[in-house]
Amino acid sequence: MSYGGIGGRLFAVEQLRQVFTEVHATTIRQAISFDNFWERFDEHGETAADESLESAAKTFLDQLSWWANALRVARAAHPYEP
Repeated sequence: MSYGGIGGRLFAVEQLRQVFTEVHATTIRQAISFDNFWERFDEHGETAADESLESAAKTFLDQLSWWANALRVARAAHPYEP
């Protein structure tokens, strides 16, 4: 999940992927991004109805759920030792 201007947030997310790889963490490709976040939230912190944001969130959560289940099964069968 990222927020900010379009360019900076994308570079930051890609840099963090490399860091997570070094600590043996699994990343997922889909991201939820709040570009120009100051325009996306109202004074109560609620987001406006946004089909692209809802679609990105669904895809993100589906991928996260898939990896969580896959890793749970894999760790039960063969615990990971770096």
